[in-house]
Amino acid sequence: MLSMIKIFILSFFLFISFPNIYACSGYKITKNGKTFFGSNEDAWRLTPHLWFETAKTTGTYGAAFTGSRFDGKYGYAPQTGMNEVGLAFERLASYHPFQKTTGNKKPITEPTNFLKEILKRCKTVEEVKAFYSQYDHSFFIEDVFIYVDSTGKYIIVEPYQLTIGNEPTYVIANFCPSITNKEKAFRMDRYRNGVEFIEKEYEASFAYCRELSKAMHVSRPKIGDGTLLTSNWNLNDLTFQLYFYHDFEHSISYDLKTELAKGDRLIALHELFPPNEEFKQLAAYQIPQNNMKIGMMLVGFGGLFFVTALFFLVQMVVKQAIRQYRFLPLGLILLGLLFTYYMFVLVTNMSIFYFPSPYQDASRWTVTLTSYLPYLLALLIIPFWYFIFKLFRQSNWGKWSIGLVTLNLLAYTILIGFFVYWQFYF
Repeated sequence: MLSMIKIFILSFFLFISFPNIYACSGYKITKNGKTFFGSNEDAWRLTPHLWFETAKTTGTYGAAFTGSRFDGKYGYAPQTGMNEVGLAFERLASYHPFQKTTGNKKPITEPTNFLKEILKRCKTVEEVKAFYSQYDHSFFIEDVFIYVDSTGKYIIVEPYQLTIGNEPTYVIANFCPSITNKEKAFRMDRYRNGVEFIEKEYEASFAYCRELSKAMHVSRPKIGDGTLLTSNWNLNDLTFQLYFYHDFEHSISYDLKTELAKGDRLIALHELFPPNEEFKQLAAYQIPQNNMKIGMMLVGFGGLFFVTALFFLVQMVVKQAIRQYRFLPLGLILLGLLFTYYMFVLVTNMSIFYFPSPYQDASRWTVTLTSYLPYLLALLIIPFWYFIFKLFRQSNWGKWSIGLVTLNLLAYTILIGFFVYWQFYF
């Protein structure tokens, strides 16, 4: 029972921070009758997997999938994949404003199975469009998909739009093309690098895709995190190559027909590649979203700060009980409210721990401002400890008041240690 509770709590932390977990990029190239599709999955997960699912009924297709997010009884959620008739896809995190849907469309209730079924039932992008058109695909409000078939045609699936194209090259990243102009798209380095790389020249080969994927990959300076898995797919020969954790010197090649003949299988990819020092660093990096104890500690700190703020607010305004060192409870009220919100931000925003500090949030200025709170706390912690020492020696504050102040300062001191570990000060 206890283990189930732990799994639930950790899953909750991951769920509420999911929109910020990953960013990806992809492309397709068609030349001389050959079509290649490439995908970079940029994620902070530690569980990249490859699996094969054979056709179970007449008229369906076997497929290979890659993914790193475990979806309970449904298995791993597919991030990219290819079926045995050369239809491939990729899922990318994106943003689209909410719109009211019209028409009587079927609901999507099992997204992982839904995405698998498309590759199992569709051969062309026209069939993909017909499949999606039956459903309210605004369910994927935070995603954009690209599907490419063996002829080189592709379809972009947005929450409210389905667009088929047939250009020889196409590059995509984390945006909905219908609402994103080129200038805004080019702010994403991975997208701009891919477009500029292809504009010079392009080839439909694994060697070229390796270099293009390398040009579009992510390796962030803080702890070397970024592209978790690169997959390059030959949609005509039904072969593919995988690269692990932005190491483009080592790859594993597969023939889809050969692998499907072996039956259904699930493969943990990180076990197949040579030891990767940057991946080891990622695995060892402890944050609230992958360490339940840290997550619960931050939740507990948030509760303590909020209760303290309310306690001293009542003491000062209602009871007017505190007359000595009045600035101290005022400071605790203000800090308590600020850090209550900051604890919520840390538990629900995974990106903060991986990007340079102070963290800049493009959509929420309040989150950006909280990134300066560690600096404020560093300036105040020594004066606060000084005054708590004086309170113990000469103040007539009650035991509850002194106890709460002491607990808060202990919590703030522990937080400074976390902030140093997470590199929030540099």
